[in-house]
Amino acid sequence: MTKHEETHKFLVGIFNDEDILIGAIKKLQAAGVKLHDAYTPYPVHHLDEYLGFKRSRLSKAAFLFGATGAILAATFQSYVMGIDWPMIIGGKDFIAPPSFVPVTFEFAVLCASLGMVATFLVSNGLLPWKKAVMFDPRSTDDKFVLAINLADNKKIEEAKIVELLKANGAEEVNTKEIKKK
Repeated sequence: MTKHEETHKFLVGIFNDEDILIGAIKKLQAAGVKLHDAYTPYPVHHLDEYLGFKRSRLSKAAFLFGATGAILAATFQSYVMGIDWPMIIGGKDFIAPPSFVPVTFEFAVLCASLGMVATFLVSNGLLPWKKAVMFDPRSTDDKFVLAINLADNKKIEEAKIVELLKANGAEEVNTKEIKKK
């Protein structure tokens, strides 16, 4: 292990049903257990709220990327048509903002969409050279997985968390070590 790698120990609870998972999340949080994340084979409505995740700031990033694209497109068209290569087209002025609207809009949409994709991939660690963390491969098929970082739960004993998981419907509880850089 290099000096930049850390090993995190997780408890991984495996559940059969989304309702049992949500009930377990509520009861574990009521007991003071801090949860890392839940992994499901399909989207579970309001799971992010149960886990306490905040609303994404991706929409703010999209607005900034779109505004940047609009400003760049309008500036480029004004420069080309007004300064670098002025031409009178259809009797219009050199700089005719109404004729710039379609290109400005489309470039704003392009920049917003590409910027959102890049921001999403970087913020979620989904880069091509990065290895994905998978707590249990069955979470992509038919099982619901709840991961609990033991470093975040130092006040509660590991055995107590295992007992809570099993008492609240976990069909199995495993320990997994994840290396993070």
